[in-house]
Amino acid sequence: MKLLWSIMVLLIILLQVRLWVGEGSFAQVWGLEDAIAEQRAENADLAARNERLFAEVRNLRGKQGALEERARMNLGLIREDETFFLVVEQ
Repeated sequence: MKLLWSIMVLLIILLQVRLWVGEGSFAQVWGLEDAIAEQRAENADLAARNERLFAEVRNLRGKQGALEERARMNLGLIREDETFFLVVEQ
């Protein structure tokens, strides 16, 4: 009977160790949940950046003046009597 009890106690201790430490444990699950939350935040930032880039592309495709403005701004070819406004979104 003592042997049976000692085996059962040992089994319970081993199962508790497996529950709290090791593969599939609570610690690993909590770590994965944190990693998922970080990845979702990064994905949201990237989605917002993509929306800004798509809006800029639509603007450049829609108006010929916007394309010229962008090229002149990048090359530094804006004349003194011209005024362009560059809106930087963050």
